[in-house]
Amino acid sequence: MSPARTARHDDRRRTFPALPPRPETDDDFAATWWGNAWVESMEDTALDPARLQRGRAYAGRGRVDAITVTPGRVVAYVHGSRPRPYRTEIRLRTLVEDDWEDLLDAAAARPDHIAALLDKEMPHSLAAAADLLPAAGDLTPDCSCPDDGYPCKHAAALCYQTARLLDEDPFVLFLIRGRGESAVLADLTRRNAARSAAERPPEPPPMPSVEARTALAPRALPALPPPFPAPARPGRPPVYPQAPGAPDPMALDLLATEAASRAHTFLTTGLDPVGALTPWQDAVRLAAAHPGSGLTASTRALYRDLAGALDRTPTDLARAVAAWRQGGLAGLAVLEEPWDPPAGPFDRARPALAAAGFPGFRPWRNRLSASTLQLRFGRDGVWYGYESDRDREDWWPRGTPDTDPVGALTALLGR
Repeated sequence: MSPARTARHDDRRRTFPALPPRPETDDDFAATWWGNAWVESMEDTALDPARLQRGRAYAGRGRVDAITVTPGRVVAYVHGSRPRPYRTEIRLRTLVEDDWEDLLDAAAARPDHIAALLDKEMPHSLAAAADLLPAAGDLTPDCSCPDDGYPCKHAAALCYQTARLLDEDPFVLFLIRGRGESAVLADLTRRNAARSAAERPPEPPPMPSVEARTALAPRALPALPPPFPAPARPGRPPVYPQAPGAPDPMALDLLATEAASRAHTFLTTGLDPVGALTPWQDAVRLAAAHPGSGLTASTRALYRDLAGALDRTPTDLARAVAAWRQGGLAGLAVLEEPWDPPAGPFDRARPALAAAGFPGFRPWRNRLSASTLQLRFGRDGVWYGYESDRDREDWWPRGTPDTDPVGALTALLGR
């Protein structure tokens, strides 16, 4: 079991048991890019490479005891050459409120950032949003040993072991910077709910009414009025309470929402929108109809259960939901089905992009790709925008589809 999962959890204080020894190799000490970035911030300002090597060897042989992490501080006892271990700590400044605002806004704005954090990964662009990772000279070591090296071998050992903790759980870095995992996820949930509320359409005007005395007065009844027009969209069901022995509120909410949506479609079109869908397409449709991006306990359970039933991962489902919200069934097909378009609009797209100042897109089947941007041509004749971190080839749907490739790219870039 990983050390991050066996930690005694406290939102503002986490203590991790001593890590087991690891074999000495010439490879990077950490396994992730953010773990190695932590190590490099110490190595870049170290005054004695020999002390670093001894600290790395101490860490590899498991001579660092349990590590306690609190905002701005990492503390542990490190066994040196004497019988009594030394109290060693590494300090790092916590982020100010403005930095947290920038960081959380950047995370809430992109579903791929949220999915990565829930999978215990740290996106490059998110870490850069508020200088989350330390730069050279940001880490301040301190130790009770008599060695005045900067850092001493005990502080270096603690720094190397902390990088292994960051490999397992990047939320440890959030805690060092000032906020625990629960606080970060709660803030992201609030921001996600606010974004959903801002996109919610306004309530319809009240229906006309008649006073009771007028309705009951003796009179000749007029002809019945024409039927009310169908509402513009299905309404949201009420919130169901949690009660012992009662059905799961989330299941009731999904059933009621599904019934309202299908009834509205039958009423307005006479067609069943679900009958022709595959199980995977229907699962994506259900998840896309549920507000949020998998942050709350209910939506995490929904994504986990729907993805597991179809042998997919929650990240697969989150990406498919983003495609569905971008373009419905056609958007999902663009995500999952590469194809060879005939000559015509696709062949004219690259010259049009170059004329608009966007050269360098490479064609492959129905896709035009640059380093971090991509356009996909759908069978419906519409261009769909995608975005990925540099050198990741991890494409996520973004922006508004358009029949014009320049318009789709402009919407993707927010111009």
